[in-house]
Amino acid sequence: MPSPELPRINAFLAAFARRQAARTIDLPGGFAVLDDAFAHSRANNQVVVDGPVAPETLPALADEALGHLPYRLISVLDDRTGAACAGPLVRAGYTHSVELVMVHRGPLPSGGHADEVDLDAIRLPLARRWRGFLPDADEEAVRHLVDRREVRRRGADAVHFIGARTQEGEVASWADLYLDGATGTAQIEDLITSETHLGRGYADAVLATALRMAVDAGCGTRFLIADADDWPRHWYERRGFSVIGHSHSFGRG
Repeated sequence: MPSPELPRINAFLAAFARRQAARTIDLPGGFAVLDDAFAHSRANNQVVVDGPVAPETLPALADEALGHLPYRLISVLDDRTGAACAGPLVRAGYTHSVELVMVHRGPLPSGGHADEVDLDAIRLPLARRWRGFLPDADEEAVRHLVDRREVRRRGADAVHFIGARTQEGEVASWADLYLDGATGTAQIEDLITSETHLGRGYADAVLATALRMAVDAGCGTRFLIADADDWPRHWYERRGFSVIGHSHSFGRG
């Protein structure tokens, strides 16, 4: 049985995408989000499917909405719809990835401390991390991937950047926290640690702080999205997160 939290989470994700976008285009079964200021960011320039759609029409819909860009990204929030879209999109040259919707079910962590930080505090370590992730990216692309975090502030009622610092004051690990008090929903997004500070508990401090802030804000549904094929999912499971559903993403270019 699908979790009753999934519709609320998917509605939250769709609303966040719309709210942070510079402009949107309504499409059959979903919408496109666009932001020319961050043209290198696929998350800011993509098609989101949040309703019934004819899968074979998606390649043409994406080409129409994103035709000015050298890449395509289509995010399908519903698991069954995403599975149905896989065949037509893979045949059209898309790569298919499955993402996990994970909700925190474990006890609230008591240890670890992090603080709210501004974008400037994480700008340099985040840029270094992106250069490691994407060694072939130029400086403009890295700048877009860093600065796009600022427009996330309009994606939810409350948006916080959480960072754990070293004794010298450097932000060693960081994440976003998005809160919707009206529905009691909180998302933790983009938990990243600087390469030189891996394995020292900084990510645990950020995650614990974000979870406590979400509880303090009255959010009973605390979730994150993890790649089904990557190791962080197991790290999150050890910290009390459970898989309750799947979403699908399709990329090309």
